[in-house]
Amino acid sequence: VQLQASGGGLVQAGGSPRLSCAASGRSFSSSAMGWFRQAPGKEREFVADINWSGGSTEYADSVKGRFTISRDNAKNTVYLQMNSLKPEDTAVYYCAATRTGNLSGAYIYWGQGTQVTVSS
Repeated sequence: VQLQASGGGLVQAGGSPRLSCAASGRSFSSSAMGWFRQAPGKEREFVADINWSGGSTEYADSVKGRFTISRDNAKNTVYLQMNSLKPEDTAVYYCAATRTGNLSGAYIYWGQGTQVTVSS
């Protein structure tokens, strides 16, 4: 699976951008997908993930209630709708895929990342 993230950029605090991650490869619809982020000087952290069908999702406490992960298996794309952005959401956002469809699998495929910068 190859992953291409897009949709980042400079956003004002309170903004609502949507990130997209387009996947190539025939195993996308059977893979759980996740979003992670890495801020300058910090370790990469989990943001959200979604199982193969879209029926199960998980969120980091820091984004719960503000971000929504979804997927369209017909388009081989996973999305991250981000609402009520805060300056502390500034980071490079990465999408990732597992080999399994559930949320407990290891993320072994990674996209190149898209920068999100939130101005106050």
